[in-house]
Amino acid sequence: MPPSDEPRPAIGGAPDRPLAGFRHRGLPEAEPTAEFADRREAVAQLGDALRDLTSRAIGSEVPADVLRSVAEDAQRLAAVLAERQRRLDEPSSVDDLHRGQRWFNPVVGWGNAVAPPMHVEIVDGAVIGSCTLDWRYEGPPTYAHGGISAMLLDQVMGYAAAAAGHPGVTARLEVRYRSTVPLGQPLRLQARLIDVLGVRAALQGSISLASAPDAPLVQAEGRFLALRQEQATRLFGARAADHNLVT
Repeated sequence: MPPSDEPRPAIGGAPDRPLAGFRHRGLPEAEPTAEFADRREAVAQLGDALRDLTSRAIGSEVPADVLRSVAEDAQRLAAVLAERQRRLDEPSSVDDLHRGQRWFNPVVGWGNAVAPPMHVEIVDGAVIGSCTLDWRYEGPPTYAHGGISAMLLDQVMGYAAAAAGHPGVTARLEVRYRSTVPLGQPLRLQARLIDVLGVRAALQGSISLASAPDAPLVQAEGRFLALRQEQATRLFGARAADHNLVT
């Protein structure tokens, strides 16, 4: 069950500033040079390959000696990538923090082998996400792990808060599992702001099959909190000023 062949933009692909909740605070906007676009394409190409490799490794029943050979190849390639690593607190060279584009986000980042990745857009005031889950997300046989559903909903509900002008951090997330979420079938996620309670934004979200969008498999309610500057600094350090999470 290799990852689905979702369309991938050559340069875009990560949520833009209005969705991601970033605000311009003196951050330079990444220049859309040919070199920048080429590196993004290369990062996404590697992400595609790693997603395919990981999913096929999970589903593989090749002999043990073949597994060991592949493992040796993977370790050799990991050593190549380790020759130049950014610091943990250093943004990726393909990110655009001014616009809120994070190329290695674990839900939407085309460069992240963990991400499905989920495609996100705004439709009639709601945030709509689409993705297909493969073996990497399996909990019960042939179905997604419940924690994956929570992660996807947290992401899309956070976008909905930001898109409505009330971005913040997740303060509470309540998930109701109505049915199992199958692997290998296109999913539709949706989230919408339902109320604003002072510094807290109330959101609702759901996961359904793309073929049956009105029959939710998982539903969630959440509260997203806009932080005061001192709260953001305490939680996230100096980089908190780069995010539109403060009142």
